[in-house]
Amino acid sequence: MPPKQAPADAGAPPAAGAPPAAGAQPATETPEKPPKEPQTPEEMAFYAPNYLCLTILAVLLFPPLGLIAVFFTYKTWQANKNSQWEDAYINSGRTGWLDVFAILIGLGIIYIYALFM
Repeated sequence: MPPKQAPADAGAPPAAGAPPAAGAQPATETPEKPPKEPQTPEEMAFYAPNYLCLTILAVLLFPPLGLIAVFFTYKTWQANKNSQWEDAYINSGRTGWLDVFAILIGLGIIYIYALFM
């Protein structure tokens, strides 16, 4: 009578050259993400403005509000990239208002300084 083989451990890899166990997946196979498709021209038409030039001017004239505007400009850019149009337009509006207030405050400070100093 031939010797009985001990049952293989369920978690152990198969021996070299042996066929894989039933239902086992090869260890080297990893699920790949499908490549991200570029946005269509119709989607790109919905891009919310990010007011980059106004944001740069706002940072130069009144940095406290200008830096907050930079944050919302970044959030607008991310939302546009991910086709989250509602978030993009909300953040775009916040960016615009912060830019305008920062520029007005900065120009006001320069005006007051020029008049009274």
